[in-house]
Amino acid sequence: MNRESWTVETGVGLFLLIGLLCVAYLSFNLGDVRLWGGSDYMVYARFSNVSGLKKKAAVTMAGVEIGRVEDIQLQEGAAVVTLRIYEGVPLEEDVIASIKTMGIIGDKYIAVSAGASEERIPPNGWIRETQPPLDVEELVGKFVFGTMEKKQ
Repeated sequence: MNRESWTVETGVGLFLLIGLLCVAYLSFNLGDVRLWGGSDYMVYARFSNVSGLKKKAAVTMAGVEIGRVEDIQLQEGAAVVTLRIYEGVPLEEDVIASIKTMGIIGDKYIAVSAGASEERIPPNGWIRETQPPLDVEELVGKFVFGTMEKKQ
C-alpha cells in the first residue's frame, strides 16, 4: 500500500465519519431526543375533555414552547394529562391550562396562561384551573338547529 492511496482512504473515512456524526446530531435535535434526561419536571392537569390532544403536543406560554404533553390517561371519568415542563420555567400556582387549536383545523396544544401568585407548582404538582377545548361540532349543531327552530 503506497502513501498516496493511504491518504485518500483516510480522507474518505474521515469524511464519512463527519457525515455520520452530522446525521446523528440532526436526528437527535429534530427528533427532540434527550440522552441524559435533563432537569425537566412533570406537572399534572385534569380536563373534562381532551378531544384531539395527543402525546408530544406542545405546551406553550405566551406563544413560547415551555414543554410537551407526556401522557394522557382516564381517571375517574376525567382526562389526566401529564405535562413535561422544561427546566427553568417555573409555573405559578394560579396558572390556567387551556386546550387550543393551531389554526382552523390544526393540531391541539396546551396553552398555559401566566399566573400572579408568589407560590410555584412543585414537581409532580397539579394545575388546578383548566379549560377543555372548544367543541366546534357542538357550536355548529346549536347554530344549525337553533336557527331551524326559529324558522318553524
